[in-house]
Amino acid sequence: MKDRKDGIRVKNLSGVSSLIPHLKPSRADSDVYINMKIDVSELVKYYEKLKKQKETKDITYFHIFCTAMGMVVYNRPLLNRFIINKKFYDRKNVSISFVAKKDFTDDSEETLNLVKIAEDDNLFSLGKKLNNTVTAVRNQKTNSTDDIVSFVGKMPKFMKSFIMAIIRFCDNHDLLPASITDNLIYYSTVLVSNLGSIKCGAIYHNLTDLGTNSILITIGEIKDEPVVINGKIEIRKMCELGANLDERIADGFYFVKSLKLFEYILKNPTLLENKSYTKIDF
Repeated sequence: MKDRKDGIRVKNLSGVSSLIPHLKPSRADSDVYINMKIDVSELVKYYEKLKKQKETKDITYFHIFCTAMGMVVYNRPLLNRFIINKKFYDRKNVSISFVAKKDFTDDSEETLNLVKIAEDDNLFSLGKKLNNTVTAVRNQKTNSTDDIVSFVGKMPKFMKSFIMAIIRFCDNHDLLPASITDNLIYYSTVLVSNLGSIKCGAIYHNLTDLGTNSILITIGEIKDEPVVINGKIEIRKMCELGANLDERIADGFYFVKSLKLFEYILKNPTLLENKSYTKIDF
């Protein structure tokens, strides 16, 4: 039972579970999409309160969503599982990844970013990590992964095909160096896209067979919408969420309960000030 650099081999799987990667070998063909709307009225109030305080004015909704996701993963560990080369692994750390543009223009350069969420991180410490990462992007600094991707991408087609075949083989057998995987979005627990920042709703986005990422979440724009509460119509702040998951790592009940926990945290935003590993009963 050999482990990987980034994961611990799962033992004592049921017979059915061990057969699933053979029946459905592709992550991209095993993804399920869940769409839900969350009432974030209390979260908006909390956010506006943070923005009025000097020490927390740099906190953004993206920081909040990422912190909530980290807390969910620490509470629901099967979400941090991945399948590669038909084997199950539990990831050794919890991480969030995202693509950042250096400017909001059509031809602006994009960078790949991965941030690890420690057990004792909370909204404020993770917010600083994410701010530092984005600041580096804005300052035109690239990382080794960006450089490698850019170098390979400019090669002739036949060379790219050959190199990608080697990368896929190395990926399956844990032979890729950390210099490639440390900042590659496809090696994170959750790949996040905050579409609300560009006034867009949540969308469906497929997973990929390269890497180990099993969860992709898109966050839509926060909008005022009419909601029926106790028989009366109220205008509430609503946010659409789209979650794309590799159905092989857990069952549907586990996924739905995990999303309900995410919703619970956003409706009780002071929980974000606790450490990520804090046990949450809801």
